[in-house]
Amino acid sequence: MTDYTALAHRYLDVWNETDPAKRRELIDALFTEAARYTDPLGEVAGGDGIDGFVAAAQQQLGGMPLRLGGQVDGHHDIARFTWHAGPEGAEALVIGFDVIEIRDGRIDRVQGFLDKVPG
Repeated sequence: MTDYTALAHRYLDVWNETDPAKRRELIDALFTEAARYTDPLGEVAGGDGIDGFVAAAQQQLGGMPLRLGGQVDGHHDIARFTWHAGPEGAEALVIGFDVIEIRDGRIDRVQGFLDKVPG
């Protein structure tokens, strides 16, 4: 049985890792080779695409960490969860909702939504 919460934490670890080499190791371990990521700001595929997208988002977020915003809900080979980005102990400045599809224990597809973004 898949531990959806553990996968969500590993996913957020990717977004929070600022060392490029370590981030890429996390991506290669967590995502399938052909993984796809789609959200309102872009669509990418594969480790290179995901890595570049995450690096660009980190620049936009100015180092704010992402953390789970509640419980992870999953069944079969899909899971959904909310994440928050913002300074520790403060109200989230950005809130997102992601749906992940899992294949052989790794993330194969991410469909992301942005529920709250700064003006």
